Amino acid sequence: MTSLTDYAKNLLGRSAVGRRPELPAAVFVALGTGGSDATGVTGEPTGTGYARQPATFFGTGLQYNVAELRFNFTAAPGTLTHIGVFDAQSTGNPILWAPLATPATLNAPGLVIIPVNSLTVLGD
Repeated sequence: MTSLTDYAKNLLGRSAVGRRPELPAAVFVALGTGGSDATGVTGEPTGTGYARQPATFFGTGLQYNVAELRFNFTAAPGTLTHIGVFDAQSTGNPILWAPLATPATLNAPGLVIIPVNSLTVLGD
């Protein structure tokens, strides 16, 4: 993942000057059809059984997802091109976003799986 959202940039800015922002207690991974620094992921599927997935990360610099993330679709979502991290399972604040290395196209019900250690985050 390469892009911090405006919300995350503000968290880091406050932290850097000792203002101790409230950090998320948990994070949730989202899929969508677009994204920006202001909004994070956009175009999350609706009416397809889709839900953001809780994620836990581990690492000393580069952060890796420690468990497989499984997005189950009961209806075809079409082509998903972006991934993001939010601080809530629905709505909430966007933290990170990036284009998927390979878009996921589902023209029928199915799964999108993100394997262990394949979602990485590095603040540089």
